[in-house]
Amino acid sequence: MEVFREAFLDYLKIERGLSKNSLLSYELDLKKYLDYLGKKGVTEPARVAREDITDFLFSLRQRITPNSIARTLSTVKNFHRFLVREKITPNDPSHLVETPKLDKKIPSYLTFDEVTRILKAPNLKTVQGLRDRAILELMYAAGLRVSELATLKASDLNLEVGFVKCKGKGSKERIIPMGKIAQQFLEKYLERARPKLVKNKISVYLFLAQGGRTLSRQSIWKMIKATVKKVGIKKKVSPHTLRHSFATHLLERGADLRSVQEMLGHSSITTTQIYTHINQTRLKDIHRRFHPRAKG
Repeated sequence: MEVFREAFLDYLKIERGLSKNSLLSYELDLKKYLDYLGKKGVTEPARVAREDITDFLFSLRQRITPNSIARTLSTVKNFHRFLVREKITPNDPSHLVETPKLDKKIPSYLTFDEVTRILKAPNLKTVQGLRDRAILELMYAAGLRVSELATLKASDLNLEVGFVKCKGKGSKERIIPMGKIAQQFLEKYLERARPKLVKNKISVYLFLAQGGRTLSRQSIWKMIKATVKKVGIKKKVSPHTLRHSFATHLLERGADLRSVQEMLGHSSITTTQIYTHINQTRLKDIHRRFHPRAKG
């Protein structure tokens, strides 16, 4: 099975261009699956039966969440489709295994006032403060994932036109407008802060730590957590919360779903549609609070 596992991971990396994080998830899920089959004595792909897959999923029920089970099943299905496509096995035993239906979790987001408090928190008299303000403004202005932000290069910015270019999941490239305010703070960062951070080193990356080191995703997460605590917001806030807020605020102000999908870099519009549930929930809350006959 090991040979086929390696071939599948190579296919995901080379032909589908998946990111390191996605590849790691596939690798871990597949390891659990193949280890389970090995314990059952199933060592050849052609010997795998539908019951082996359902038994494997059942064995996971007490250890991981339903969402993780659904993701693991997706890995198993993709693996068996690959084996059929490569003519390693004649049929796909996962074909009739149904993916569990999951309740769509509505993502948490911040109000515009809360976002404003976070954006204004960094101390602009310091080098780190200028950098952090530029990071926060860009994350909210363009809806970037923290992994996308951490790997941005200085050349990915077009400040004259007001666009940023980034690579998302599956190495898909997209170009997103950033707005005047984010532009202004990025210009200040590039002019007054980045030269002091890079010093005598050379770096292609946009956001840097002291000594010209690349700023890690963990460092950005810690900065956001500290900023949220500083302004006294009690909600659980992560870098992704700014992305959720970006999408929610656009839709609240009348942006169309397709445009938001393109800016977020979602391959399917069904992923973007979750944000319409936020608006529906908010409207129901407003109706309940203010309509004279809503409470009976």
